[in-house]
Amino acid sequence: MLARTAAAKTDRPFPTLVLELEARATWNGHVCGVDEAGRGPWAGPVSAAAVILNPDDLPPGIDDSKALTEKRRAALEPLIKSRALAWGVGFASVEEIDELNILHATGLAIRRAVEALAHAPVHALVDGNYRFKLPCAVTPVVKGDSRSLSIAAASILAKTARDRLMIEMDATYPGYGFASHKGYNAPIHQKALQTLGPCPEHRRSWAPIKALLDVA
Repeated sequence: MLARTAAAKTDRPFPTLVLELEARATWNGHVCGVDEAGRGPWAGPVSAAAVILNPDDLPPGIDDSKALTEKRRAALEPLIKSRALAWGVGFASVEEIDELNILHATGLAIRRAVEALAHAPVHALVDGNYRFKLPCAVTPVVKGDSRSLSIAAASILAKTARDRLMIEMDATYPGYGFASHKGYNAPIHQKALQTLGPCPEHRRSWAPIKALLDVA
């Protein structure tokens, strides 16, 4: 209720199942929502999630992950997983990002998430404007995480999965502050890089990291 009230006050659209139902009527089968997390950070993998929601058993409060608090995302994650008809999470590593570039690495993570679904979808609604190659039909949806409940649910799973990995990474590579900024550009991250240099989980093809390596 709070999320709906806030959305109304800001005139921000609240995600629904309209796009899913339209696609399902056309394609006659399971429709999944897909989103990614971690395209912009300087360190860590990019993650993606795919979700096929059960329209008769929707967890309350699903919204764009960016509109939710960390606590709310953590509470919704198990509800989405337990009530969805199927869900999958995929990653593309730092090495794959540096080798393929971030766009193609994101596509790889998305394909892995879709292929991890217990039920093969006939159609995927993917957040953004790029038509990734997947083992099913694809519809890109601009601002999909604020329009489609399935994409919003996927945004939550992708975000929580990656955040958990970055917290674990903080213990492996202490000093960078991964648990707090999750690999994104932040003053503590910049300072740590100047002091410690890049660790194995930094994206070496990223200009700020590449510049440090070139100086070294």
